[in-house]
Amino acid sequence: MSSPSDAARRRRATVALKASLRELRNQLSLLNHQVSAHVALKDVDLDCLELIGRHGPLSPSALARRAGLHPATMTGILDRLQKGGWIVRERDPEAADRRAVAVRAVPGRTAELFRLYQGMNAKLDELCADYSEEELALIAGFLRRATAAGDTATGDLANS
Repeated sequence: MSSPSDAARRRRATVALKASLRELRNQLSLLNHQVSAHVALKDVDLDCLELIGRHGPLSPSALARRAGLHPATMTGILDRLQKGGWIVRERDPEAADRRAVAVRAVPGRTAELFRLYQGMNAKLDELCADYSEEELALIAGFLRRATAAGDTATGDLANS
């Protein structure tokens, strides 16, 4: 049985963990803001480009759903990304509607982004070297579950 002091320590540890996650989110937001400024994109454009690269090709409406954005907002984002040479819009050969469009990232164009994130990737490699494979698996599992919790909370807010 746990004592009140055990419960208090656990609460403090949980609060500290949540604070660390907020600090990480803020730092990653600052990093993404710097990266997007270097390539003349808005932060939201960079977010959508990441989604296209990870899940694409996507229809504009599917991208809007994944990004949590209104379809009209997505049109402007896609126009900027296409104008900058980051994406192409192509007819979706798998769609029943011949007007359907799929958006995909331009191959090789993201090398510039990888270069800009190189410093963070190197720091993460150094950080990961201090952990065992089992510890890394535990951390990765926690982050996947935290991401799923965030997805659920986002959906709940969007539907309320």
